Amino acid sequence: MKIIDYSSQYDEEIKDLLVELQEYIAGIDKEKYNIITDEYREKYFKKTLSEVEKYKGKIFLAIEKEMVIGLIVGLINNDEESTYDFCAPKRGRVTELVVSKKCRSNGVGQLLLQKMERYFKIVGCEGILISVFSYNEIAQKFYGKNGYFNRNVEMMKKI
Repeated sequence: MKIIDYSSQYDEEIKDLLVELQEYIAGIDKEKYNIITDEYREKYFKKTLSEVEKYKGKIFLAIEKEMVIGLIVGLINNDEESTYDFCAPKRGRVTELVVSKKCRSNGVGQLLLQKMERYFKIVGCEGILISVFSYNEIAQKFYGKNGYFNRNVEMMKKI
C-alpha cells in the first residue's frame, strides 16, 4: 500500500469512496437531514476539487494493487487570525477522510491522516480542524486516539 498525491486517473474510484462515506453518514443520521441524491456523486466531487484548488489544499490517496482504498482531503482555509476577541494561528482543515469498507481497521486511515498532518506542518499550519458528525462515534474515537479533541460543540433541538 502506498500514499500518493491526487491523480485524475482515479476520479471514478474517488467518487465511489465519497458516495460510500455519504451513504454511511446518511445511514447514521437520526434526523435524516443528510441524504444522497442522484447528483451527489458528480457535484460533490466537483465541489471538492474546486475547494482544494481555492484553499491551497491537497488530496492524498491510499493505493493498493492500483486501486484507491482510501482518501483524505485537506484545505488551508483558516489563516492566522487576530482580532479584539480571538487570536489563532494558521490552521488546516480535514474535510474528508474515508477508507473503503473492506480495508478498514488496517491502519490506512492512520497513514492518510499522518500524511495530511505533515503537509499542514510543511505549509506553516500550527493546528488542524476536523468536524465530525456527532453520530459518527467511530470517527470520534479514531480522531481522539490521534490526539484530536473537542473544541466546539454544536447542539440542536428539534421543534
